[in-house]
Amino acid sequence: MWQYRELIRTLTVVDLKNRYQNTSLGFFWSLLSPLLLALVLYFIFRHLFGSEENFAINLLVGIMAWRFFSIATSASLGAIVGKPSLVTKVYIPRQILVLSTALANLISSLLEFIVLLPILFVLLGYLPVTVLLFPLIHIIYFWFIFGAGLLLSSLFVYFRDLNQIWEVLISVLFFCSPIIYPLSIIPAHLMFYYLLNPVTLFIGMYRDVMVAGDLPSLYSIAVVIGFAIAAYLVGSFVFSKLQRRFAEEI
Repeated sequence: MWQYRELIRTLTVVDLKNRYQNTSLGFFWSLLSPLLLALVLYFIFRHLFGSEENFAINLLVGIMAWRFFSIATSASLGAIVGKPSLVTKVYIPRQILVLSTALANLISSLLEFIVLLPILFVLLGYLPVTVLLFPLIHIIYFWFIFGAGLLLSSLFVYFRDLNQIWEVLISVLFFCSPIIYPLSIIPAHLMFYYLLNPVTLFIGMYRDVMVAGDLPSLYSIAVVIGFAIAAYLVGSFVFSKLQRRFAEEI
């Protein structure tokens, strides 16, 4: 898709502009929303988990990481059906439409995390040197989300109820991820199944490098890379099989 890089850039910029064009605060809503959510959840759950080290900071980092997955995958649902003229009237690799949506969310998420860094510095009193590994984790996370977006966008062309189903699944996944509560409350006999949720691993790695100052284990890195590769291969396979009738279905 390298020869279409200018089109990808244009579509990504348009996606970003459309997201904030009718809001008075623009991008700052992207930061204000997770901050308010973190504040509400902190006051609700501080008596349960407030004794955990850096509970408030971990909560904020978890919400930021979750938002990238939640918003990007939900936006990917409409990446094909939302641009019918580019599907029916011209020929381009249709994966571009999903990629530009994912890139727009990547840029938005990066800006949110960049603004988060001074907040972490104030709350922690320092920034761990391991934060330099953040870009690596974020790129792997992006590739996982892009693969999921390919799968969701292609299925949504045929099954328009998928957005309602995905909305429910997103809510379930939120509470099945260690955003509010620590991993220590998960029973040992359920931990293996719990860790099958890729978002759990990514949130843990973000907290390791941005808050705890710990290096992720090579095993954890290998597992999340495996999840990203699997998501991309499955998403690409399903997308390539279903895209033949996109124009007819739209």
